[in-house]
This record gives sequence, C-alpha cells and structure tokens, in this order.
Amino acid sequence: MSKTKFALIGTGIVGERIINQILAHAKCEIVSVFDENKKRLMEISAKYQLPVSETLHDLLQTEPNWVYIGTPPVSHAPLAEQIAKHGLNILSEKPLAHNYKDGMKMVKSAVTANIHTAMHFPLMYSPTIHSLKTALSTASLGDIMRIELHTYFPNWPRKWQQNPWIASREQGGFIREIFPHYLQVMYHLFGDLTISSHETTYPENKELCETGVTALGRTKSGIPILLNSLSGIGQEEYLEFKVFGTKKVMTIKNWSELWVSETEQEAIQVFPTSQPESLLDACHGLINGQESLIVPFEEGLKVQGWIDQLLK
Repeated sequence: MSKTKFALIGTGIVGERIINQILAHAKCEIVSVFDENKKRLMEISAKYQLPVSETLHDLLQTEPNWVYIGTPPVSHAPLAEQIAKHGLNILSEKPLAHNYKDGMKMVKSAVTANIHTAMHFPLMYSPTIHSLKTALSTASLGDIMRIELHTYFPNWPRKWQQNPWIASREQGGFIREIFPHYLQVMYHLFGDLTISSHETTYPENKELCETGVTALGRTKSGIPILLNSLSGIGQEEYLEFKVFGTKKVMTIKNWSELWVSETEQEAIQVFPTSQPESLLDACHGLINGQESLIVPFEEGLKVQGWIDQLLK
C-alpha cells in the first residue's frame, strides 16, 4: 500500500504540528508546502527538508491525496473551492470557515467535486475522549444530568500564539479557536444540540475579540448544557469539560487529563491505556477504502452555526 501524500497550505504553529505528525507517520508523507509568508516557508522547508511550492497553483499540481488548509478562517472558503475544482481531498483547520455562509460554500464545492473532506479536531482522536465515549456506550456513568464546559485564559491571545489575526474580532477569539473542539465532541457523543440563550462580552475596542461568554443549551435528548469562558483574569489557564452522570462524573482537564469521581468520593485521575486511531490513520484509511473516523465538512458546518450564534 503506497503512502498517503499531503500538501500543506500554511506553516504556522498548528501547521508545524501537522508537519511533525505526518513526518512521524509511517504511512504518510509530505509532497509540498506553501505559505504566502516566504520567510516562514523557507525556515520550515530548511528545518524539515521539505519540498516547497512557490505558488498555490504549483502545490495543486503535486498530486497530493490530501491538501491541508492551515490558514486564517477568512481564507478557508476560497482555498477549499479552488482545491475542490482540482478534485483533491481537503483537510481543514477549525473553525470550518469565517462564518456559516462561507462554510456552506465549502460543503457545496466538496459535494459537487465528490471529494473527501476532514476537519482537524485532534481532541476527537485522544485517549481521553475515547474513554469517555466507552463509558457513555456502557452507561457506566448512569443517567447523564448535565454537560459543562469552562475555559479560562489569563491572556488572549495566549503567549505562544501571537499572530496578526488571533486577537481580532473579525477572525480570532477563543470562541472560534477553543469552543469548536468541544462543541464537536458534544455533537459526536450526544447528537444535535440547541443554544437557547447566551451573553457574550466584548471590549470597547471594536477591533478586538470577545472577553467572555456564558451560554445555556440542550442536547436533542434534553440534557442541559452550560458553556462558560473568560479571558484577562488573574489565574492560570484552565480548561474543564465535564459530563455529570448519576453514578459517575467524568472530567477532562486541560485537554488531556481524565478525572473520574463517584458519589461522595474525591475525583481520581485515570490514565487511559488504549490509543485510538489518529487523524492521519483515518485520512490514510479513508482513501484506501477503510471505515475511518472522520469529521467531514458537513459536521464542521454544524459547529460553525453554533460558533456564529455565540459570537452575536
């Protein structure tokens, strides 16, 4: 079986993480990278000994199996439409697009071209989410009473994530950057959901992104949802995703820590031993006719709708 070939558009912090994952995967390889920031492109090319394309047109001629879009959200739709016209499968960063309207264009172009699509939601492929999914399928948590997401940031943008757009109201903010991961997990685990009310706060500077949000909602089956986030506060960064059951409560802290508590007992940290398939495993399997866990653009569009709602 030949290796799955990737071409990458965008070599920022997350793009470099993807590069490292591909290079470490025995069944995947990189055939080209492109970035409008030529200095960054040359740095990445030299660091990892990667072939570069001088233009987007050149990259699309390298015949990759997947083209990764790792650029700011406003550019996702026009790039996806161009890639789809070449009949190439697309792996996109989250959020899917700048807004729901652009996301619809991406879905439509992919359907018209009859290509595969996937979203980069790494949390979906983590051992913690796999453990939570198993617990839900076996009903070991009992009846699910509530789902909560709490995210707190002393600084936004985070110190390691400084770029021209991540703090902007037009494209940045933690609702676009952080919430999609967890909204997608909620959708995958519990089905469709509805946001019934929310309050989003913004600074006086209209160029800057949100500083806080609180929202209430429900899953299709009626489970209450609470979303709560705040930035610019005097504490360390902290993320907590909780699923409350009548028998157990499972909590994922800071992306990867899994904690479990039972009635009148302190929570204990659990260390999952199973390693589910990775996103790259799924991308490789999908084009080779295997059943794979992929988050398609249609699912990304669902998440985009909730993001747009929270940003209003």
